[in-house]
Amino acid sequence: MRVLDFDNTIYSGESVLDLYLFALRYEPKTIRFIAPVLRYAALYKLGRMPLERLEAGLRRYAHEYLCSFSQPERLVEDFWRGHMKKLKKWYSPRADDVIITASFDVVMEPVCRRLGTSCISSVINRQSLEVEYLNFGANKPSRFRQLYPNARIDEFYTDNISDEPMIDAAERAFLVRGERIKRIK
Repeated sequence: MRVLDFDNTIYSGESVLDLYLFALRYEPKTIRFIAPVLRYAALYKLGRMPLERLEAGLRRYAHEYLCSFSQPERLVEDFWRGHMKKLKKWYSPRADDVIITASFDVVMEPVCRRLGTSCISSVINRQSLEVEYLNFGANKPSRFRQLYPNARIDEFYTDNISDEPMIDAAERAFLVRGERIKRIK
């Protein structure tokens, strides 16, 4: 089984940021979310914000953001119609691929359906639009083991060495930079 990170690994760029910019056409008032979300992300990356505070902020802003749209699923379908071209050329989906990402299920389901792959992602409650689960950091390997308890990861692909727990769980691991792939394990 291959397990692959999504953003900057299979997808060229950050799909959530691209979706946000795409969505501004539909609902320009959502511009108000960019500054606080970028601030939270920057502080966390710099080690100045604990994971719990980042999670709380992301939960709040994701809910408010999604509530800004009357049909978020339609918006996401429209987005992927024009953004499938940003999938990297090296990636050829296989039936047993599992994409593991911090992106939300409402964003990932259409692309994974088109690719014919499974996906482990953060989860949004479709009725309340509340964040139920965030799939990043240490949550990734524990969620993978919960869903695939006996699976063997033959290959793991990522753009970030911080995915070390997933790298350790794999037989072979690869670091992706653009279209270049380098074996790191």
